[in-house]
Amino acid sequence: MQTSPPFRRDRARLPAAERRRQILEMTTKLIAERGFWGLSMQDVADGCGLTVPGMLHHVGSKDSLLVAVLEYRDEQDSLSLAEKLGRPLHQLFSDGRISLAEVCDAVVRRNAEQPEIVRLFAVLEAESLAPGHPAHAYFKTRQRRTLDEFAALAEGVVDDPRELAAQVVAMMDGLQIQWLREPETVDLVSAWQPAARRLFER
Repeated sequence: MQTSPPFRRDRARLPAAERRRQILEMTTKLIAERGFWGLSMQDVADGCGLTVPGMLHHVGSKDSLLVAVLEYRDEQDSLSLAEKLGRPLHQLFSDGRISLAEVCDAVVRRNAEQPEIVRLFAVLEAESLAPGHPAHAYFKTRQRRTLDEFAALAEGVVDDPRELAAQVVAMMDGLQIQWLREPETVDLVSAWQPAARRLFER
């Protein structure tokens, strides 16, 4: 029976920013597999070749690590979305040149390329419904921001932009859950296209 090689803690020192990014990526992977409550600081440290105190030196507590992971992934996804749409990030929701349908199509296509990240957010978002969860406030703020941004894109296009924004978010989240549960039978992009036509062709 093969066993995994022991983790080494004598790896070359990395610059602080690179080490922090390594920790965030390892934590992302483990949370996607186990959820936040199943996350072990020892496993994160082992995966990075660090001791637990050495790892916490870069990220603080377990709770602060979770929020840092979410902020990091949101930042990476926003940059990728801006690149896909060919627009500067700071102009995506403000210059009136991108429609809500275009943004949603780009988001869905981006998410279809990274099921592990989508699973991470789906698991944490469900867990964070408990008021005591360390990401409860984060997801509450994130949901409000998303609805505000989507509603701004729908302004002047429909009578109730906020209602459309809420319907879009609900549809996207629901389809993603179906896709994550049965990826062999559900294609996220193909499932989104007819849903988008019903939402936007009014």
